[in-house]
Amino acid sequence: MIETSDTGWYAVRCVFRWGPPHDTYEERVTLWRAGSFDEAIAMAERETGEYVADSPFEYLGLAQAYRLVDDVIESGMEIFSLLRDSDLEPEEYLSAFFDTGRERQEQIL
Repeated sequence: MIETSDTGWYAVRCVFRWGPPHDTYEERVTLWRAGSFDEAIAMAERETGEYVADSPFEYLGLAQAYRLVDDVIESGMEIFSLLRDSDLEPEEYLSAFFDTGRERQEQIL
């Protein structure tokens, strides 16, 4: 993990599982002003306690952080990126990780 000593904006993705009657996982990205990756993740994980309090879902202990390059938040800026090596062809990759048919999303025409 790369650490920085100056304060910046960090996007942190945390993963949750919804309890019965759902069989659903949630990936949630939050934005934090912090001095390091570790600090941003700690802040996000503290907030997960509030997020799951009195709810039917649990935090699974996975947090991934991304440091925003720019200090000013504006439309269209990249707030999260994750690289994954894979031998899958593009269509297979999308089906395996992003379009399994079980996502709760609507198609916009």
